[in-house]
Amino acid sequence: MTAQAPTRILVCDDDPTVAAVVATILKREGYDVVEAHGGPQCIALVERGNVDLVLLDVSMPDMDGFAVCEALRAGEAGRQLPIVLLTGRTDLDTRVEGMHHGVSEFLTKPVNRHELVARVRAQLRIVALTRQLESVERSLKGEGSGSPRS
Repeated sequence: MTAQAPTRILVCDDDPTVAAVVATILKREGYDVVEAHGGPQCIALVERGNVDLVLLDVSMPDMDGFAVCEALRAGEAGRQLPIVLLTGRTDLDTRVEGMHHGVSEFLTKPVNRHELVARVRAQLRIVALTRQLESVERSLKGEGSGSPRS
């Protein structure tokens, strides 16, 4: 039996200090963390594969988090990827716009360590349950093919 690789989380924030703080918290929880400091770099890393969750800043100079999220959702690698938006904005419009672009969850800056870990775990649990459901669905479809039902 081979050991499963640790969950890989991509932290994308144009502020290296914020990215480093978030990465440190998640590394202490046993996650493999990769940092990106802008939208294009984030998209490229996700497209390469092997990313299980993205923590994404809203306000970045090259490409805002909404545009990055939209680009990720348009590609195969990011279609079902959990994307947690990091923002200092607390207004409803930001949250609604994020949902329109496919954001899975929100975290307000400054990030609380306990909330960060809880939300990441919750999103990863949803991914695991979705994969289990898809596996069961494939099994059921496989059992029914080729044999008549009574």
